[in-house]
Amino acid sequence: MLWPFNHFRRPRVPARSTIETIYGMIVTQAREPLFYRDLGVPDTVNGRFDLLLMHLWLVLRRLKSVEGGVGLSQALFDHFCIDMDDNLREMGVGDLTVPKRMQAFGEAFYGRTAAYDLALTDSEAALAESFCKNILNGQNIDKARELAAYARVAMEGLARADLAALAKGAWRFPAPRAVGTAA
Repeated sequence: MLWPFNHFRRPRVPARSTIETIYGMIVTQAREPLFYRDLGVPDTVNGRFDLLLMHLWLVLRRLKSVEGGVGLSQALFDHFCIDMDDNLREMGVGDLTVPKRMQAFGEAFYGRTAAYDLALTDSEAALAESFCKNILNGQNIDKARELAAYARVAMEGLARADLAALAKGAWRFPAPRAVGTAA
């Protein structure tokens, strides 16, 4: 029997363990030493943040294109925000400064993801140029091309995964070195 107020129920929220699994995969991949050693990503707080954003963008992009993935993508983004907030507090940033830093993180996220989305609609070189500017501090376009090749292979892998596989974390990011154009 259908209850008359079913349409007022809050949307189903993905399980916390699901979000933690997916976010853990993103963080683990963003910490892969090959990005820093071989692909020129600066091994700094900003470099690690930019690589985390790139991987988060890849996953969110895929989730938003899958039926039923919007709720999962929102929960994943919310978890990212909570993690950034927790990290700021752990680093000793004061309560009054955290909101300002979180706003800066949000602006960085939206700015970079918009640039990456726009680059995908432009040309093959546009994504590399966007990565060069945002991740590699405007230096070493050759390494940015390798990073763009990696991102394209990651997108292909994510495209092969359905919502069930995405939600279970039953997919893997490619190895960064294996997809580089200069390997």
